[in-house]
Amino acid sequence: MLLDPQQTQADQALLQLGKRLRADGYRFTCVTPATHARVNARPGAERARTLRDVFGWSRPFPASLLSADELEQLRRAQVLHERGELLASHVRWATLESLLLVHSAYPTEAADAVFFGPDSYRFAQVIHDHLQRTPKRVEHAVDIGCGTGVGALLIAQAVPHAQVSAVDINPLALRYTAINAALAGLSNVSVEPSDVLDGITGRFDLIVANPPYMLDAGERTYRHGGGSLGAALSLRIVEQACERLSPGGSLLLYTGVAISEGRDALLEAVRLRLAGPEWSWVYREMDPDVFGEQLDERGYEQVERIAAVVLTVTRNG
Repeated sequence: MLLDPQQTQADQALLQLGKRLRADGYRFTCVTPATHARVNARPGAERARTLRDVFGWSRPFPASLLSADELEQLRRAQVLHERGELLASHVRWATLESLLLVHSAYPTEAADAVFFGPDSYRFAQVIHDHLQRTPKRVEHAVDIGCGTGVGALLIAQAVPHAQVSAVDINPLALRYTAINAALAGLSNVSVEPSDVLDGITGRFDLIVANPPYMLDAGERTYRHGGGSLGAALSLRIVEQACERLSPGGSLLLYTGVAISEGRDALLEAVRLRLAGPEWSWVYREMDPDVFGEQLDERGYEQVERIAAVVLTVTRNG
């Protein structure tokens, strides 16, 4: 995907910054917010000393740390702000294999923050595994709630003949996805606003989603899953996606589930929804215990763990 020449100067500046970082060999693997906080709290981590500190660890930095060109790109992108005598970037850059992805700086407190972290890497593995073993040719695919666009970009890379849609209700997510697709040189990705699949038409050979699954007091888009324990959006995706699969098409849902007294409410709902010969499906725990710090939050008093799960649904026919 190439950015439209009419796109804002800020988008073009972020794209140029990404190209500069990639040429410099920049790499950074994102961790959980809890780990990020611990690492940044160490003595000596108060300010940045490297590009990874600036664009990975989101640490404040002196202007002398970056080149004049990098500072200019940050200013043009309108993501540079002052912290006393130091500066800070409103964006981070993460790497996943050959991809370099722009997303929101730590901490992701804004309502429209675009998050990238350990779940993104697990989601990527789910997609890779499916594409390696599925016999169905993928012509049309969609990444629901695309965030940074990682799902759409991985599919577009692996299946260059496919037309891949990246959809989200968050305009900032769509903006970052477009920049990330352009940086990856992908021409088969389209970016469209949509609430789940309400805003787009047609059927798909592959639907992927990594939705938010927490209860979030601020109801931030990237984090709040809705319902009593964060599973409402995942269930809604299952409902809408299954109706839009082509024969032989698959849904890959990577999400999290709050487990109370050994009970998985999402699995119970899936069993009811996918009963019958029309569907073949597999549900598995990918990680039995993620984001344990969330258990201290209101609403989680009866939750014993949060599990990362993968649901694969295939429409028979």
